[in-house]
Amino acid sequence: QVQLVESGGGSVQAGGSLRLSCAASENSYRTRCMGWFRQASGKEREGVAMLDRSLGRTYYGDSVKGRFTISQDNTKNTVYLQMNSLKPEDTAMYYCAAATGLCVLSVSSMNYWGKGTLITISS
Repeated sequence: QVQLVESGGGSVQAGGSLRLSCAASENSYRTRCMGWFRQASGKEREGVAMLDRSLGRTYYGDSVKGRFTISQDNTKNTVYLQMNSLKPEDTAMYYCAAATGLCVLSVSSMNYWGKGTLITISS
């Protein structure tokens, strides 16, 4: 079973930055695709960013393009989400996820999930 552990959550004012980390318990085909999703209170979980770790390809949700960047450190089996120009509407629980199949920024495509980390953006 793949374990994903998120860190880096917290509170920041609008316009600020945060970086999330997701450490995976293994570097294998089961973590070939890793990404970030978020769920705001009363809303459905949505895709934020995804990384195909083999090809280095990245995918972003429309609402975060140009502000968020996903990256990896293979030596640490860790994926990062750099979040800049944060907005109050970015407030949500952020989840790290991994998939063994196609790298699609879709909740239903993910096989493994972390427990989440809370991001709160104040105006």
